[in-house]
Amino acid sequence: MQPQAFYSVVADDFTAVDGIIRQQLVSRVPLVEKIGDYIISAGGKRLRPLLVLLSGKALGLNDDRLRLLAATIEFLHTATLLHDDVVDMSDMRRGRSTANAQWGNAPSVLVGDFLYSRSFEMMVELGCMPVMKILAKATRVIAEGEVLQLTKIRDASTSEETYMEVIRGKTAMLFEASTQSAAALANATPEQNEALRTFGDHLGVAFQLVDDLLDYKGDATTLGKNVGDDLAEGKPTLPLIYTMREGKPEQAALVRQAIQKGGLEDLESIRNAVEAAGALDYTANLARDYAERAIACLEVLPASQYRDALVELSHFAVARTH
Repeated sequence: MQPQAFYSVVADDFTAVDGIIRQQLVSRVPLVEKIGDYIISAGGKRLRPLLVLLSGKALGLNDDRLRLLAATIEFLHTATLLHDDVVDMSDMRRGRSTANAQWGNAPSVLVGDFLYSRSFEMMVELGCMPVMKILAKATRVIAEGEVLQLTKIRDASTSEETYMEVIRGKTAMLFEASTQSAAALANATPEQNEALRTFGDHLGVAFQLVDDLLDYKGDATTLGKNVGDDLAEGKPTLPLIYTMREGKPEQAALVRQAIQKGGLEDLESIRNAVEAAGALDYTANLARDYAERAIACLEVLPASQYRDALVELSHFAVARTH
């Protein structure tokens, strides 16, 4: 199954979700619509609404509530992107200028707040308390994950365990919320609910591991963002943590110093060091392991093209180059 095939099995639903997103972006303040439309129309993989649609349909749910939930999840995700880019002082995302680079930090933060608020209005419209409980918790955990990551900036003593806690919060949590909320909306059995929750968590971890790997392996044109962004910000991601732990003393010292001072002066040397230390292979293997564990969770779902798409999406998540 090719990447576009994940989407083709829910193509009509995706069109409907896009319509809901456009409708919900309407605001009496023109700048809100302008910035919201700018970041929503930037494209991206839209994996989280895709997970909602595939998970719900794999459980036999096929109605407008599923599409509204998918749009709600996309609003939550987009809000986090607006806030993240301000926090990280990023100037490039998905191959073009970030909203904060275009309009400044204050409008970006406030439009992010608008999107969060709109997403909660959409949850109320869904009228499903279990879904609201899942998404309310997810919003809190994501914020905690981002703050935890912030406290570890330029901290070369960050452990792999702490790193995993960070990515489970800031990335995997919304994957988990996407799949679990679809299960809740579909009135899944407790076993199916837990299986889809765990699937989302494992897939989200795998996805972030590959993202962090590509920061040292990719190129800006393919990635749609600046290579070495994490290093420039002094973020101790897994390739760096592994190199400090398992690399030669000079490799570990180079990485430790780069994290502590931030910046990109030593980017090429760092890229060479993490590769030579085996950090990229270690990260890639761990991502594949999480993807396989995610796939194993799907055995409790009935056989369908939607379950097959979730399996193939898991393979794609770790084989991608951007």
